[in-house]
Amino acid sequence: MSDSFTHLHVHTEYSMLDGASRLDEIVEAAAKDKQPALGITDHGNMYGVLPFYKACKAQGIKPIIGTEAYMAYDSRHERPKRGRGNVDDSGGNTDEGRKLYYHLTLLAENNSGYKNLIQIASRAYMEGFYYKPRIDWEVLNDHSDGIIATTGCLGGQVLQALLRGDEAEALNRAGRLQEIFGKDNLFVELQDHGIPEQKQTNPALMNIAAKLGAPLLATNDCHYTHQGDHVAHDALLCVQTGSLISDPNRLKFHGDQHYLKTANEMRYVFKDVEVACDNTLWIAERADVEIEFGNPLLPDFPLPEGFEDDDQYLQYLTLQGAHERWGEKLSEEISDRLAYELRVMSEMGFSAYFLITWDLIRYAREKGIRVGPGRGSAAGSAVAYALRITDLDPIKYDLLFERFLNPSRISMPDIDMDFDSRYRDAMISYVAAKYGRDHVAQIITFSQIKGRAAVRDAARVLDKPYAVGDQIAKAIPPPVMGRDTPLWACIEKDEQYLDGYKSSGELRQMYESDPVVKEVIDVALGLEGLRRQDSIHAAGVVITKEPLTEYLPIQRKPEKNKDIEDVPVVTQYEMQSVEDLGLLKMDFLGLRNLDVITDTLELIEETINEKVDIDNVPLDDAETFAILAAGESIGVFQLESPPMRSLMKALVPSSFEDVAALVALYRPGPMAANMHHDYADRKNNRKPIEYFHPDAEELLKDTYGLMIYQESVMRVAQKFAGYSLADADSLRKAMGKKIRKAMEEERERFTSGMESMGYEAKLGVQVFDVIAQFADYAFNKSHSYGYGLVAYQTAYLKTHYPVQYMAALMTSVKGRKKEDSAIYLNECRLMGLNVVVPDINQAGMNYYPDLGTETSDQAIIYGLSAIRNVGEGIVTLLLEERNTNGPFEDFYDFCSRVDMQVLNRRAVEALIKAGSFDSMGHPRQGLLAVYERIVEQTVSRRRERDMGVMTLFESDPEESSDVFDEKIIIPDLEFEKPQRLAFEKEMLGRYISDHPLNGYEGTIRRKCDVSTTGLGHQEEGKVVKIGGVISELKKKYTARGDLMANISLEDLEGSVEVIVFTKAMSQVGHKLINDQPVIITGRVDRRDEMLKLVCMDVETLKSDEETKISSIEVQIPSTGTTTKHLENLASLLNEHPGECDVYVWIGSKKIWLGSEVRVNPENGLMGELRVLLGAESIL
Repeated sequence: MSDSFTHLHVHTEYSMLDGASRLDEIVEAAAKDKQPALGITDHGNMYGVLPFYKACKAQGIKPIIGTEAYMAYDSRHERPKRGRGNVDDSGGNTDEGRKLYYHLTLLAENNSGYKNLIQIASRAYMEGFYYKPRIDWEVLNDHSDGIIATTGCLGGQVLQALLRGDEAEALNRAGRLQEIFGKDNLFVELQDHGIPEQKQTNPALMNIAAKLGAPLLATNDCHYTHQGDHVAHDALLCVQTGSLISDPNRLKFHGDQHYLKTANEMRYVFKDVEVACDNTLWIAERADVEIEFGNPLLPDFPLPEGFEDDDQYLQYLTLQGAHERWGEKLSEEISDRLAYELRVMSEMGFSAYFLITWDLIRYAREKGIRVGPGRGSAAGSAVAYALRITDLDPIKYDLLFERFLNPSRISMPDIDMDFDSRYRDAMISYVAAKYGRDHVAQIITFSQIKGRAAVRDAARVLDKPYAVGDQIAKAIPPPVMGRDTPLWACIEKDEQYLDGYKSSGELRQMYESDPVVKEVIDVALGLEGLRRQDSIHAAGVVITKEPLTEYLPIQRKPEKNKDIEDVPVVTQYEMQSVEDLGLLKMDFLGLRNLDVITDTLELIEETINEKVDIDNVPLDDAETFAILAAGESIGVFQLESPPMRSLMKALVPSSFEDVAALVALYRPGPMAANMHHDYADRKNNRKPIEYFHPDAEELLKDTYGLMIYQESVMRVAQKFAGYSLADADSLRKAMGKKIRKAMEEERERFTSGMESMGYEAKLGVQVFDVIAQFADYAFNKSHSYGYGLVAYQTAYLKTHYPVQYMAALMTSVKGRKKEDSAIYLNECRLMGLNVVVPDINQAGMNYYPDLGTETSDQAIIYGLSAIRNVGEGIVTLLLEERNTNGPFEDFYDFCSRVDMQVLNRRAVEALIKAGSFDSMGHPRQGLLAVYERIVEQTVSRRRERDMGVMTLFESDPEESSDVFDEKIIIPDLEFEKPQRLAFEKEMLGRYISDHPLNGYEGTIRRKCDVSTTGLGHQEEGKVVKIGGVISELKKKYTARGDLMANISLEDLEGSVEVIVFTKAMSQVGHKLINDQPVIITGRVDRRDEMLKLVCMDVETLKSDEETKISSIEVQIPSTGTTTKHLENLASLLNEHPGECDVYVWIGSKKIWLGSEVRVNPENGLMGELRVLLGAESIL
């Protein structure tokens, strides 16, 4: 045997919060030491197998696939009672003195073994999950073929028996493994990390090996790549267990030897048993798993009778759909396009893919589940349009098929499907029923420890003050063009992250000058990028031809209050790995805006008996474009952010194409290149329209000479350089990836292509550079048009059916963060729509439109189910009674009629605080004082009545007109406004009947720079003034004993977190009172994940009445003032008539402009005066 070595007990980053070896690093380390192979044995899973396999192949070493399984003592169905102490990866102890689970190392010798590993890893989760995914002897027996097993580490059954001093039990367990796997497939594993228990048990293990005739195997339990990484690994264990590094009683690895040692180091450790090292190479020679990638494995689509294959049925459905879309006589252009697409789909073997997708969309539409018009590049397919998979005519809008499915690049199509978010699970259930539950799974995803989190974790486990981690985290630069700069790239210069590096000067200075900061960052660098936990991908679903476990491992984890059968089945391989295997991956996305459209259409029909066909509304509606041009698009899909609304005001959209362009332009790339302003200026004749060549006009006329779409780049390559559209798509991809060698090859080809088309070679170089620049920022046209259509539809509904639309919109966010509903609530107010408290006789389950009468305005009634502590079950019972027997007369009638489940204390109290009984004349404070007695009395009477007992009160009124009235009187008491609103907000999440800031709006407009909505677009460090009401005041003491505070400041549009540090707290702390209206002067802090305001000063807010201005004084500048300025001043004053006197200072002379010139200082007058005459002009 050679003097090399193969590591076969290796934990990577996929041993979550336990393995600190990044895949690329550990494979590189093995390759650097010229080790011929490397194993992967992550704890209880196969998460990292495919990325590991590819990394090994790329480095030229053999991948050995394995897992370190968790094993039950006897049966995977046993549930031993857990003993005291934490359950960590050692399995803890049960009350019987055994562990909850044991470790067992398993390696695949061949493809049969790989398939059996998949079965073992899957059954552990699906059948044996108890704290960990566990297998047992039965599972091993069922799936032993092609697998090499070892006796494992100190956590294995054999070693645990030896540690208990039971050598006979150890021999028995090892012998049982040998019976299952065979003589040459059970290795007795030796480890030596300097741990006393290993020194104690290794001689006994060699004795067992001799008795069984089993080969020995030397391993190192690798949990990190390099010896120096043990500090980061130790920190990672502390993150997992919530411990401090300084805690002597925490989970801790012995020493610093759990790294990927060199072959020489391993052979030195085991110099007395060299054969144990030689056997690692024997296993490396034997192990031979070949995983096939890139071969599409589509499930069979069940064909109706009369059709021989997928191609024939797809052609039939396409032709049928084409006639419905374009009429009986298809034009030559349409016929040719369909024939071409069908041919490509057939040749690439993807006809079944389109049939499967068609069937899903068909099912959704038949069930009344709203489907999006198409996202991504799929809208470029005429076949998809004919099949009603998409709803945009690709020929009319020049959407390119090759952008979606490039015949020169074999890769699975990718059609992302948007559904009404409430029915996403129903769609997955349909797929599972059609193709088999064991053929369908959702797809796993992994969260990683990002830079800021790594810094905070490192500071915590090192027991540094919170402020240290916070200070470092905030010094990490914000995302550049939507992309985070990794921590390492802030410290070391890297071409890929130059902008982030330039913004990290403060961080580097702290790192170089402060030993504490350096210590924290060094540990954080070891944590950054490691996997933290697994979760379920928001959209991905895989459908397989054979059962899932023929291709990949699956899992299912128990969830609280859910039957295990109702918990989703999830792949153990990530999205990219699923696609690499050639499996059918589909994205089922729940799009909330589709919920809003569905509910709006239902509310329109319910309230005004009108059926709106939203999919066929005119796309040139002037009123819709008017509200968009005015920037009144809050609540409109994709178009509601403040910068987008500003852009719309500048752009003045007047066509559907403009709406689609907005979707494409409002992204970091185009905005950084100023393309959004160029488009707006060229459209509105503020800038000339320029083309890089006159021949480009016919291609770029619709976008004013700008290549804002990837399809435009493709068309230019086609027209100017003679590219086919398939080649043009490959060019687009090469440009996007910025691969220098590929770019140079394309440049040469493009230039010669232009020459062959009759253009000069010099022009070829120029045009290539132009489109290379645009390719950086160009967006998918098909996606822009698809989402542009949803944006237009929501804008249309908001324009023409505002009360129904806003009711549906408010319902859609009732369970989301309160900021969303606060913004929409304020928008309702601006639209003149009152949102009223959930009246017990008018409110429904959700927000409901009240169309008003001649004497009352339109309003939206708050939904009963949105009240805290009032669940949908209670509301259903309440509404059943109201709908059956009519409105409730008063609170007594309510109590006597509703199902007794409705009368639980928390629900009734919530209804009262929310104002649900206001319309009955019951004051909230009075009702709260006696409701429990009334409920108790009513319930008691109802029970007596049910038993046949009648009180005097309940006798016939004609027989007992003088009977004593037993009703408990509701006192005529009402809360003061602040308390009433505080209770209302507690139950509804926001102020509804009134707002603490009502009556302060004028003062806020005069004194403040920004609202909470606009705050998100202010620069880091900018000092602003913002008005609002204090809510959620939390005071706390620092480590030094100083007082600081965190508050939530809420205005009419939303809320923002404000930090009051100790210095400011000492000055303004006495002004911080819950529900107090204030103006806060603060510095914008956006360096962390969440935008915050750092408080500098607090001013108690006075109402408009208290701060009413009776006069204004304007200073005319002594220099630079022209006649034009004075004319503009007169004009401005005339445009703002009001009750306020105006005085003008000219030099030292003060002149009253008389009773004829009185103004309203609100509504922007003061700001316009400052712009006209200078910031110091208002005295």
